[in-house]
Amino acid sequence: MTAEIRAVQRVAEKTVTFMVNGQTSTVTAMPDTPLLLILRNDLHLNGPKYGCGLGECGACTVIIDGVAARSCVFPLAGAHGRDITTLEGIGSRERPHPVQQAFIDEQAAQCGYCMNGMIMTAKALLDRNPHPTETQIRNELSANLCRCGTHLEILRAVMRAARPHSSPDPVK
Repeated sequence: MTAEIRAVQRVAEKTVTFMVNGQTSTVTAMPDTPLLLILRNDLHLNGPKYGCGLGECGACTVIIDGVAARSCVFPLAGAHGRDITTLEGIGSRERPHPVQQAFIDEQAAQCGYCMNGMIMTAKALLDRNPHPTETQIRNELSANLCRCGTHLEILRAVMRAARPHSSPDPVK
C-alpha cells in the first residue's frame, strides 16, 4: 500500500466513542466497519458470533440502547454515543443472568450456533415485556436461525425466565 493510499484511508477513518457493557470504548476505524468486527477484533468480546454476515441468522445479536440488533450489519458510525450490551455484559459463569440460567436449566443448547442471538433477543424482549405470551416469544425469536432444532427447549427457557418463580407452561 502506498503512502498516499494510507493517508487517504486515515482521513476516512473516524473515531467513535460508545459504551460497551458499562465501559466507555473509543475506536478509530472506517465508519462503515461492521460493529461485530470491532467488538470481536478490537474489544475481544466473543459473545456475538459471525454467522451469515447479512443480518439474517442472529448469531451476532447485541443490544443497542435496549433493542436487539444485528451487529454484523450495524455500522461502527451508528454506535457513536450508544449503549451496547453483549453476552459478556449480562452475566458470568459465577452469576448467570436469569435468561442464561433458564437456558442452562432447560438444556436449551446443543450446537451453540444460535445461543448468543437467542439469549440476547430474549433478554431484550423480557426487558420490554417481563411476561410475554408464548406467541410473543415465538414471534420475537423467529428471526434467529437455529441449526440443530432445540426450538422447544429454547421456548421453554424464555418462558422460565419470564416466570422465574413457577415452572414454565408446557410447550407443544
